[in-house]
Amino acid sequence: MDFWASWCGPCRAENPNVVKAYQQYKDKGFTILGVSFDEKNDRWKQAIRQDNLTWTHVSDLKGWKNEVGKLYGIRAIPQNLLVDPEGKIIARNLRAEELGRKLEELLPK
Repeated sequence: MDFWASWCGPCRAENPNVVKAYQQYKDKGFTILGVSFDEKNDRWKQAIRQDNLTWTHVSDLKGWKNEVGKLYGIRAIPQNLLVDPEGKIIARNLRAEELGRKLEELLPK
């Protein structure tokens, strides 16, 4: 799960790393659910297109009152959770090359 927003500079800066990991591991069973903290539908969708985020995205357009964010206790973005097939959180906040290294460990190329 990737928690982000179109207006979040650090989120947008991290997106190329997430795209790279997704491209490398999507055929090995890795997928992403993007959860946006946006409030404006047009800006959210534009950022998805601009950053080439080709996985599934959701947003209730409630900003910091995002229901999924509240469920997982997300209080800052960017933030991610790596969840195994049984739903167990196995890693958090993997940034830059950390995400790729963890995926390589779990899902060798």
